[in-house]
Amino acid sequence: MKGFIFYNPTQIVFGEDQTKKIGKYIKDKKCLLLYGGGSIKKNGIYDKVVESLNKYNVSFVEKSGIKPNPVLSFVYEAIEFAKKEQVEAILAVGGGSVIDSAKAIAAGFYYDGDVWDFFIDKAQIKQALPIYTVLTLAATASEMNSGAVITNEKTKQKFNIRSDCLFPKVSILDPTNTYTVPKDQVANGSVDAIVHLLEGYFTKKYPNTPIQDGFVETLVKTIISSTKEILKEPTNYDARANFMWSATLALNGLTTAGIGEYAFPNHMIGHSLSALFDIAHGQSLSIVFPAWLKYNKDTLNNRLERFGKEVFAVKSPEKAIEELETYFKAIGAPTKLKDVKLSEADIEAIAQNAISLAKKWGLNDYNTEKIASILKFAL
Repeated sequence: MKGFIFYNPTQIVFGEDQTKKIGKYIKDKKCLLLYGGGSIKKNGIYDKVVESLNKYNVSFVEKSGIKPNPVLSFVYEAIEFAKKEQVEAILAVGGGSVIDSAKAIAAGFYYDGDVWDFFIDKAQIKQALPIYTVLTLAATASEMNSGAVITNEKTKQKFNIRSDCLFPKVSILDPTNTYTVPKDQVANGSVDAIVHLLEGYFTKKYPNTPIQDGFVETLVKTIISSTKEILKEPTNYDARANFMWSATLALNGLTTAGIGEYAFPNHMIGHSLSALFDIAHGQSLSIVFPAWLKYNKDTLNNRLERFGKEVFAVKSPEKAIEELETYFKAIGAPTKLKDVKLSEADIEAIAQNAISLAKKWGLNDYNTEKIASILKFAL
């Protein structure tokens, strides 16, 4: 095992009826309540949150309208609003899009320049508002990590930030809050969590990582089985709970601790599909990841054999890829560019767009030709 530092200060409050406690953790702070398109008002989560805030005398202002693939223009507006209202904390009620927006707003609150400076590595995040979350959609693990992703609509760049300042202070994980999540979003979350786990699993170079390998394989199997149960029975508490916690563990730093160097090439390419065509993040990954595995099959032979054996009980690398792609199709996730109305004619633009993020992430062996070659496996 390689040497590592594992640091994760987020307090997780997990279980049914925990939403009503959120006010206790924000006590004595004026907060900005953030949420998306208003579904939390239809399913009753908004009322639970507001009741808790009122119970603990938490004053708040609110701003809604965060879209999937959250955008920079909203972050700009919210930063100005937060400054005007002199808030002291942010409460994000939603999934990864809402929580990522909260992190960008929290980082920009104390910064005199353009918050996009953090995304292009022009400035470092030194201070941020404290962040609290009530998770309503399991997928990204943003509720327990220090990263965030935002799309700049003008430059068509979907970039990330990361800072210890951005770990949420407290995250409420109540599986019942996800009972009304639509099936397509369940599928997107399932794909996202699986690919979070498998990026490191397949790109690491250090071979002796039995703890991490076993951890990843168990989580992937749990996500697959619980997703199937959720799609059949949306209010199955155990399935929702297992899925929610697995998705959180998929990208909170634990599964990659000790594996040495690894990379996120599929997210790099997937972000371009989202930035250019506003394709859901999970859908971009269900298209890119099987293609990436096929492109790299010969160099990943041993890893694919192990993955296939441990997760799907199959023997060959080809069969392992086939089983994963079949699972994506079975839950309604797209696996080809044509499934999202894209074609070979769009590949060049995607490859060109992805290069800037490849450079930012140090993926120097990815040029436009390589990215295009990968995407051709998704035709």
